[in-house]
Amino acid sequence: MTHNPQQPYYQQQGPPHVPHQQYQQQFQYQPPQQPYAQQAPNHNPQVNYNSTQASLEFSQAFKIEEPKYHDLWAAILFVCTVGGFIAVSVLSIHGSEIGSSSRNKGIYRTDTVALNANTIILFAFVLCIAFVTSLTYFWIIRTFTKQAIWITGILQIVFGLATAFYYFTRHWFSAGIAYLVFSVFYIICFITWVPRIPFSVLMLQTIIDVSKNYGHVFWISSIGGFAATAFAAWFSVTMVSIYVKYYPGSKECTTNRSCSQGKVIGLLIFITFAGYWITEVIKNVIHVSISGVYGSWYFCSKKPGGFPKGSTRGAFNRAMTYSFGSISFGSLLVAIVQLLRQACSIASQNEAAEGNIFGACFFCCLQFLIGILDWAIQFLNEYAFSYIALYGQSYIPAAKATWKMIKDRGVDAIVNECLINPVLTMGAIFVAYVSSLFAFLYLQFTRPSYNDGNSFTIVVMAFAFVIGLQIANVFLVPIKSGVATFFVAMAFDPQVLIMEHPVLWQQIVQVYPHIQAAIHV
Repeated sequence: MTHNPQQPYYQQQGPPHVPHQQYQQQFQYQPPQQPYAQQAPNHNPQVNYNSTQASLEFSQAFKIEEPKYHDLWAAILFVCTVGGFIAVSVLSIHGSEIGSSSRNKGIYRTDTVALNANTIILFAFVLCIAFVTSLTYFWIIRTFTKQAIWITGILQIVFGLATAFYYFTRHWFSAGIAYLVFSVFYIICFITWVPRIPFSVLMLQTIIDVSKNYGHVFWISSIGGFAATAFAAWFSVTMVSIYVKYYPGSKECTTNRSCSQGKVIGLLIFITFAGYWITEVIKNVIHVSISGVYGSWYFCSKKPGGFPKGSTRGAFNRAMTYSFGSISFGSLLVAIVQLLRQACSIASQNEAAEGNIFGACFFCCLQFLIGILDWAIQFLNEYAFSYIALYGQSYIPAAKATWKMIKDRGVDAIVNECLINPVLTMGAIFVAYVSSLFAFLYLQFTRPSYNDGNSFTIVVMAFAFVIGLQIANVFLVPIKSGVATFFVAMAFDPQVLIMEHPVLWQQIVQVYPHIQAAIHV
């Protein structure tokens, strides 16, 4: 194979026509030449992969020559933010009725000003529903992998339309319109997705098969789900405590002179931002840990030494040490954008509830634009974090190198062809729909006095939606991580796929013949 000088030279491995045994002897995972030499792994080229004694640890198979703590400032800022959240939580809960008294804390409590223990019970139900629904959806994907895409699309669209109809019948027009618009949007999307489903099913089946045979993917998903649910419970109690202690007119304010609506809004903004950031960090630590499993499978599973020992543990250790600052940095960007998006959502529903159609449309359009930015950042994060998991780099250099490598290899065309991420996003939104609908029904049936005139319905529904969405996203991270790592590894060296996973390569060619022209080997 002759080298095209216009193409970055990272195809140092044997060409496709080299026999598999000869290729396996030649291939030693040497780092690619510029422009990626400074980001690429060493892959321990001194090790003889043909030796039966060459079973490596993850840190040896994906060796970083000069390990150092990247983006340390982001890690420090994250720790400070967590400390601030703890301080706000302790100060809000301590001395409030939620933290100090068990009197009159039932579902039908009669406080007339601010949120109370009724809301704590509501969010407890929301947490249980979000956790069980997310776990069930993850089980469906694992058990009915080939049908999962169809199940997700049909279920999300039907439930969205039914929910929109219900909101209209209850004269809650702002929510009804929002759900109807999203449902129509997903109907259009799903119709256009149908030709791309076979390729996506193959990718999903591959990711699930690997997760069943290597590493501890499902355990990591369950642990992450528990962690996200526990944090969401803590967040819910903190949010309600802020209302109870600082909202003007509440019982706590008779002895607390520092009550004001501005303080409540400020504290809510801070804990919402902290909640987004902490959840994103949890999610991305899981992502980086799982990327180690899939990277090890792609590069090493067919070598005589086999799958590296301790891949999950090794990738997790790297995520919590050298790469934690980079994870915090990427998560910070997402948290800021999601906070702005959530603010636009609440503002849009408030304007609609007050009958201001123009204001509602303005904030709805702004939310859409911010949503595009959110998608772009998360899209980049997924692939950058997979690169960081295997090769170790600061966030910005890793993001640039990953995207350039994907573009130069032609893998971006395959990424656009794969539906797994948008389908899993539909599944997460379905969980959020269920959580938000339950919050609405709970408020309608219990009719707490503080919600006379539906003054808190929008806020409670919005936070229930966010809680359900974040818990579902954490549960689904292992699957998204597997897809992202597969594409990053393919971009780094497609020859490994062709020579060491020939059956998978032929299956991909059958369902997506264009891959032979799209991939630049």
